[in-house]
Amino acid sequence: MNKYKIKTHTGAKKRFKMTKNGKLKRGKAFRSHILTKMSTKRKRNLRKGGYADKTNAKVIKKLLPYM
Repeated sequence: MNKYKIKTHTGAKKRFKMTKNGKLKRGKAFRSHILTKMSTKRKRNLRKGGYADKTNAKVIKKLLPYM
């Protein structure tokens, strides 16, 4: 049994959610400001979520030990 608890990375816990299959759901970037020059279609597609790439998933799961 482990003696110490691992701290969860607070930035990562706000940005990622785990699905039932173990994939990491994430929001898309570039949606915060200066949206006037962006087309409506592009902004609409940024609203949809995405999945974290499997190459980054191992690192993210380390940041979120109790997820």
